[in-house]
Parts: sequence; C-alpha cells; structure tokens
Amino acid sequence: MDMSALLPARNGIRTVDFPALESLFDALNDVAFFIKDREGRYVSVNNTLVRRCGLRNKEDMIGKTVLEVHPRPLALTYIEQDRQVIDSGIALSKHLELHLYPTRSRGWCLTHKIPLRDDSGAIVGLAGTSQDLGLADDLHPVYRKIAAIAQHIRENYSGNVCMEDLAASEGLSLSRVERLFQRVFHYSPRQLLLQSRLAGAMSMIEGGTEQSIAEIAYACGYTDHSAFSRQFKAHTGMSPVQFRAHCRSQAM
Repeated sequence: MDMSALLPARNGIRTVDFPALESLFDALNDVAFFIKDREGRYVSVNNTLVRRCGLRNKEDMIGKTVLEVHPRPLALTYIEQDRQVIDSGIALSKHLELHLYPTRSRGWCLTHKIPLRDDSGAIVGLAGTSQDLGLADDLHPVYRKIAAIAQHIRENYSGNVCMEDLAASEGLSLSRVERLFQRVFHYSPRQLLLQSRLAGAMSMIEGGTEQSIAEIAYACGYTDHSAFSRQFKAHTGMSPVQFRAHCRSQAM
C-alpha cells in the first residue's frame, strides 16, 4: 500500500517516503512510532505499534483513529494530548504514561509528540513516539552513582521522599543526580517517584483491596486525594474508580 500517494487528498501532510521512514522504527521493538492527520487518523505507524494494538498489519491501522484501536479510557487521553499539540503548536516531551497491551499486561512509556506543518506553516497533523521504560542498564558507567537513590525511591515511595536529602546522602547535588538519571533511566528522579507511587496504587487496586481511593492514595505517599486522582488519570487514562471497575470486569 503506497501511503504517501494518499496524503494530498486525505490530509495535506507533506509527502515523504513513508516505507523508508517506517523501516527505521520497525527495527525498534521498544518504541511505538506514529503519524496522524488533524482528524487523528493514523497516516503512518511502525510494526511495534501495530502489535501493541493487537492487530496483524499496518493496513489494519491506517486511516483509523485511536478510538478504533485503543481501549476507550486511554484513547480519550491520547485524543486530548493530540488536540493540545495541534491547537497550540507546542510539542509534548517526555510525558510519562501507562500503556495497556493486548495480553492485559501494562507498562510505562515516555511519549513525545510534535506538530507537523505544511509548506504554508499550517499545522496538518503530528508525529510521535512512545518508548518503553525498561530496567536500567546496570552496566552503564554512572549507574552505581545513583543506584542507591533509585532503590530508595522504589522502596520508600509511600513516605516523604526528599530528593535533596537523597542526593546529599550520596555526596551529589540534586542537579547532578537529575542529569545522571536522564543519562541512565532517560527520565527524572521525580518521574521515578511518580511512577512508583502510581504503580503501587495500581497494584493495590488490582489486588482487590477494599480500601477506599483516599486510603490507597495515602498508602502510596499522597496527602491530597484529589491530587492523586488527577495524576492517576493524567498518566493512566483512567480515574482510580474507573481503573478499579476495569480490573473487576477483567476478573469476571
């Protein structure tokens, strides 16, 4: 299927060699790549994204919207992100978010989205990637400098974690720790804390706890129930209540 031939009539995105572009991203199993038009329809995707959506080939995605290939709660979040990028012209960078896979497993990703413009400068779509956050490379030459900090965050996320104190305990400045985290993990220590707290809350909900959402929030380091609910939805696409209902429906 020659996707570039469809572009002028469909959406105005500048014609490019999509097969060549996609081939670069097809080799990356931990990165989902996509291009969408202004209406949110997929124009180009890589094989990783196709597999994540439980589809067999790219033709099954081209021309469809996120509502047609992703779970509705997550799709609505993606649509809101897309509209912000297209309407504002401002890129979305290193956004931590949850992905749900056809196997019912879940994983955390860093998502980037940039607006695409035609020759007149009008925004006609967007391009983006979502990269899996896997385990850190413990062979990285600077890993040992921040390993203890990362471990402390993961094990003590339910308490009051002070990044400045953690950095000082390793004889480092906070800015130095943040730079090292970016080099090893590709995200900040505060993003690791957020990920750990949200993952802890999700595990409690998945485990069938009868605790209230406020109690779960407190157990995972939040003092403000409303802030917890806002962050949970912003990064998972579902409110805690919706996620609990989703888990219960999957268990039936």
